[in-house]
Amino acid sequence: MADAGNVAADMAAFRFLDQEAPFDSIHPSLQRISRLNNNFGLYEVVPGIYQTRGMDLANMTFVRGRTGWIVVDPITTTETARASWELLQAHVGEGLPVSAVIHTHTHIDHWGGVRGIPLDADDVASGRVPIIAPEGFMDFAVSENVYAGNAMGRRLFYQYGSLLPTSPHGFVGVGPAAFTPAGMTGLIAPTRLISGKFEEMEIDGIRVVFQSAPNTEAPRTMNVFFPELKTLFIADMIFATLHNLYTLRGAQVRDALAWSKSLNETLQRFGPETEVMCAGHNWPRFGRERVAEVIRTHRDIYANLNNQVLHHANQGVTINQIHNVYKLPQSLEDSWFVRGYHGHITHNARAVVQRFLGFWDANPVNLVPLSPEESAPLPVEMMGGAERILARGQELYNSGDYLLAMEIVNKLVQAEPQNGAAKDLLADIFEQLGYQSECGGHRNSYLAAAYELRSGIPEGAVVGASADVVRAMSTGLFLDFLGIKMDSARAEGLSFTMNLETPDTGETFLVELSNATLNNLVGYRSDDADLTLTVNRADLERVMAGEATLEALLADGIAQVEGDVAILGQLAGLMVEFDPRFEIMPGTKRRSETTGADAFEASVGALIPE
Repeated sequence: MADAGNVAADMAAFRFLDQEAPFDSIHPSLQRISRLNNNFGLYEVVPGIYQTRGMDLANMTFVRGRTGWIVVDPITTTETARASWELLQAHVGEGLPVSAVIHTHTHIDHWGGVRGIPLDADDVASGRVPIIAPEGFMDFAVSENVYAGNAMGRRLFYQYGSLLPTSPHGFVGVGPAAFTPAGMTGLIAPTRLISGKFEEMEIDGIRVVFQSAPNTEAPRTMNVFFPELKTLFIADMIFATLHNLYTLRGAQVRDALAWSKSLNETLQRFGPETEVMCAGHNWPRFGRERVAEVIRTHRDIYANLNNQVLHHANQGVTINQIHNVYKLPQSLEDSWFVRGYHGHITHNARAVVQRFLGFWDANPVNLVPLSPEESAPLPVEMMGGAERILARGQELYNSGDYLLAMEIVNKLVQAEPQNGAAKDLLADIFEQLGYQSECGGHRNSYLAAAYELRSGIPEGAVVGASADVVRAMSTGLFLDFLGIKMDSARAEGLSFTMNLETPDTGETFLVELSNATLNNLVGYRSDDADLTLTVNRADLERVMAGEATLEALLADGIAQVEGDVAILGQLAGLMVEFDPRFEIMPGTKRRSETTGADAFEASVGALIPE
């Protein structure tokens, strides 16, 4: 159970997958890995290293040190991390404390549960219990989810199927694990950063070698090798599925070639000594030859995606064709541990084109196209109207031509968002495409769209970023976010210059509104500013977290101003609140407004795993 009273994690819901017979509504290969992900509990990797698996989206790893337990990646939520720690202590923990924490990379499913393990604030502050992470961890852990955080959170329902019912006709898993838990998240800033490509140190009596692999699976990530234990923790660089170069919830496209080269370096540096490899998801690999095979295959698939997609692109194949042209070599196609359960070659191939050439396929038709709702009415009219499209769409559906059926029925839904028969038929088509999908993200996206077409946008809880994460936003990042939150149309003709000073951190920011655009620059101030706002960063954090208003801080004298204080009200009036349930499929909107929030609250939405 979550501390808030809801269910955080329930593996019993997935027991239907354990039956031997196949389901006609689940791709058999997806059913296979989902069954494997049903194995959950506390596992010994090698003597001295344990993992809890299947209790969260990610694995939590414990390494026995001289005086306590080194925790590697304390998973997603407080509740699942606490349950994992308690399970360890019940069987092999010996009552020993946490002696160190390692965050291997910046995705929340590898650090969000840190408040669920027993850490004394004084021990962390003094360095007695180090929190170790790659250099740049804090910036990327927060910023990746802020700039487009609301949009990512909305799209998360599609990729992760977070509000779909768990059933043979609904949610069955996400590839790397069974589910994403629904609990509280936290964040404790690292006290020791890894900056070199390879760094060796002793942690609680254990030799550890870190390999930095930036701009690969995450903006900042590292692998962890334990030489005496001959065990490699490969983080999220490898698990039992192909990963995402483009992740469906939305993110900057990842560098497949850099990913491949880092794995090649891992293979050469650690391969000869590694007897066991474990990771942040799925299960370990045992034996030097098997470990080398798995690393080599993952190395090769990312290199092949990069090189061969560009091979086709250099011959004129476009982003709108590549997913139907690029094919894996048969040897990679036959490797179960790089099947597309999570990432998939179709959207990964398009990602490579996007990374190098962008969204445009060079056909001027697609350079400045009409929006779908504007372009759809004409082809609907030329196809003979709704009745003919529905009849033909039903024929295509009945014959199993789902992609063609989707093409024409989608046009009708875009043209007539309130046409219930059209939405029902498109939902039926999406459902069948979902049932056929080997990729969990594809299945969830089709089924989520079908759900919304039939029932409207779900009203399930939307969990925002935790106070820890909001506090971790740098002041510059917060000001950047205000620039995104501001409605430029409302700012036409307005201008001002403001100094923001935070005495407790010694920072100064020059904030300027001009040309309906909000800019900020750290380390500068204007002697002719229209307004100077002085507020301690600690108090500003209360405003960012929605615990106080800037108006109240000014009234109490906690914040001070010099100059035209009306500018703050003017700026607040330019802000909008992002709707966490904006419409994706036409005609599915059920709410017209969102809950009010303070203009300067950093309501960035749910943080995103993976």
